[in-house]
Amino acid sequence: MSRNEITLQEMFSSVIGELREGGRWGTAHIYQSAVNAFSAFTKWQPMPMRKLSPTVLKRFENFLRQRNCSWNTVSTYIKTVRSVYHRAVDRKYIRYVPRLFEHVYTGTRADRKKALEASDISSLVRETERSLQGGTLPNTQQRTRIFFVLMFMLRGIPFVDLAYLHKRDLQGNVLSYRRRKTGRALTVSLTPEAMQMVRMVANRNPDSPYLFPILQSEEGTEAAYREYQSALRGFNQRLAVLRQCLGMQSALSTYAAKHNAFAI
Repeated sequence: MSRNEITLQEMFSSVIGELREGGRWGTAHIYQSAVNAFSAFTKWQPMPMRKLSPTVLKRFENFLRQRNCSWNTVSTYIKTVRSVYHRAVDRKYIRYVPRLFEHVYTGTRADRKKALEASDISSLVRETERSLQGGTLPNTQQRTRIFFVLMFMLRGIPFVDLAYLHKRDLQGNVLSYRRRKTGRALTVSLTPEAMQMVRMVANRNPDSPYLFPILQSEEGTEAAYREYQSALRGFNQRLAVLRQCLGMQSALSTYAAKHNAFAI
């Protein structure tokens, strides 16, 4: 491609293909969402990369805000456009323009409170302890509650790491795994209560490598990524129902579990 011909959408398509070939399905999903948003902004007309300007980017930012996107979503999409732009520069498709992204938002904001009230945490733990005393296999809401409390007890483990845990990661009462986002190695000693919860919701398929029955497809495939996305949406929906059932004041989500890692 000549430097004057390539469009932002074409460059996005190239980068997304590379990410998928590398098994980086989550990142590819973010890039696809960003280019979809930018294409909606241009009314699905191709945008030549040489026409990117501070004015165009500011209009894109305003477009996103007018559609009720949070500032963090705005930042993610603009940083993704910036990343694609720099790749095009590196490949000499376009010339570098200094300070092109200087006047659009690329920061991070705490848009809402993510931590739970202490009373809500106590209520969750108390209700979960009651379900453990029964000794029977938990129903859907009980399983949701158990998984959520487990995320606390496993030092605020993100749902993505919970989903991808392998049976081999748990030796006795010691769980060892690596954060998928950072690669950091973590080791957690489980209490007897946490071990009981693990047993109640553990994967009962002897042929599955996963500790919990959240995923079925082979790790690193697009199918596994899609299963994870579906499981995450379903889990957050069930947490919203659980919150109503328990009459909790705080919002329940996988983020809330992560931000209350040391609250129990």
